[in-house]
Amino acid sequence: MLDALPEEPANWSTAVPDWEERIVQGRSLIPDLPLFDEVAAKALRIFKRLRVPDIIGTPTYGEACDEWVFSFVRAIFGSYDPVTKRRMIREFFMMVPKKNGKSSIAAAVIVTAAIMNERPEAELLLIAPTKTIAAIAFKQAKGIIRLDPDLTRTFHLQDHLKKITHRISLAEIVIKAADTDAITGGKSTFTLIDETHEFATKSKADAVFIEVRGALAARPDGFLLQITTQSKAPPAGVFKKELDRARAVRDGELVLPLLAVLYELPAKMQKSGGWKDAATWGLVNPNLNRSVDKAFLADQLTTALRDGPAELALLASQHFNVQIGLGLKSNSWVGANYWEGAALAGLDLKSLIERCEVAVVGIDGGGLDDLMGLAVIGRDRETKDWLHWAKAWAHPEVFKRKEIAPTLQDFAAAGDLITVGDDEPTRDIVEVADIVEQLLESGLLPEEGAVGLDPMGVSALVDEMASRGVEHKMMVAVGQGYRLTPAINGMERKLKNGTFRHCGSPMMAWVLGNAKTEQRGNAVLITKETAGKAKIDPLMATFDAFMMMSRNPVAAGAQAFEYTGI
Repeated sequence: MLDALPEEPANWSTAVPDWEERIVQGRSLIPDLPLFDEVAAKALRIFKRLRVPDIIGTPTYGEACDEWVFSFVRAIFGSYDPVTKRRMIREFFMMVPKKNGKSSIAAAVIVTAAIMNERPEAELLLIAPTKTIAAIAFKQAKGIIRLDPDLTRTFHLQDHLKKITHRISLAEIVIKAADTDAITGGKSTFTLIDETHEFATKSKADAVFIEVRGALAARPDGFLLQITTQSKAPPAGVFKKELDRARAVRDGELVLPLLAVLYELPAKMQKSGGWKDAATWGLVNPNLNRSVDKAFLADQLTTALRDGPAELALLASQHFNVQIGLGLKSNSWVGANYWEGAALAGLDLKSLIERCEVAVVGIDGGGLDDLMGLAVIGRDRETKDWLHWAKAWAHPEVFKRKEIAPTLQDFAAAGDLITVGDDEPTRDIVEVADIVEQLLESGLLPEEGAVGLDPMGVSALVDEMASRGVEHKMMVAVGQGYRLTPAINGMERKLKNGTFRHCGSPMMAWVLGNAKTEQRGNAVLITKETAGKAKIDPLMATFDAFMMMSRNPVAAGAQAFEYTGI
């Protein structure tokens, strides 16, 4: 008699490659999983019985929530094997717009976890970027417990310690704020990270996630739950890493024990403005007409359309999970509105040199706590379009600005930004000169007016370029402030009419989002002072290069051509 074949291992893949079709059709974003039904059912019964403390009448979660919540709760707890005491899915990442009850739902999940927990003295950690945000889920958890006499007897609430203790298992629910508390030790069994997108500005956020995941390695019964909205600026830092990772798992590009539930429209619908159609609102707002009021969204859209692109971008990111490519602000530069649409796939310095008949350079530096920005603009020999490529360098002093350090580190990883070490203090000057020398050798630089520089603090760079054969008549001090108005206005027009194309650098998109305009008489100013702590040096270098190209230059060895204007 043949031995019985071994059972096929359960398929715990969390990939949802058809998520675009699912979300457009209003179907569940959670794949079919071989859940442990008894555990899932028990957890869901507990979750549904809990009462929502901040809704009039304090209904139960079973009464207040919809099926999308119940499916998520089943997946979280039903992935736990009660025999092996291991969790088949260890991480959960939910991105849902504001007002869909995410913090309330997350708090109820943590209370449910504290009830279901089998580990003595387990730690249930509520982590947020700030103490204020961390207190939201904690307050919700307290309210849930106080509304249930049985839970009030089971748990000991210690407001002054921001702690909730299970009297029997001694498991503790505690809160931690990344801006004030040290999150070390790797002891948490269950962790909720609220508003992950806010961690983008935290320079030490990576360490928080390393500690939390380190705890899971020793606690296979635990889980990490992240719940967030989309960010108000282009995703950066640890939020970008976590979001990219979640999308890769969802799309089937990465296999990890992580379930990503992302309420976002397909990229095409986001870019085309499909989110403005009220018919799509319920697709990304699963609590529409429950905690999310449709009339409120309609009023907010009407107001944002009137107030301009900055308010529209904010509304789109927070209420419809639209990922914005530029951090548009009030008094932002008009040209930023057309920047994304001007990207040209595959454009780099090499292809720019190959395609262009002439090229010029703009350079903007400053002190050690500024970026060194370089921009190259070439004129395409066939289309006569202006092609743009940029790069930047940063000394360690720049990274001391904690609010922008994670973003700069992303750009360094992408290769758009070069980090200058303390042991190589002239690296930026040498490498900028290397690029100018390469353009000189290509024959694309004009004999005069080839390199436009902000005249402040460039003596060392001028000497370095001169040593490479760049003649002084090729270097021009470009007036700043109001004198850049022709470049600011001219670039707006060329971006809008499609004759200015760029390489699609995320760094440049961020830089443009930092740019603020100031009107002085007939002049439009974009200055480092108005940008504040953010950086715009590569954009200023671009304006310098634009001023050089506006002179209609001819390459040293090239034939002149008839050019009729912008």
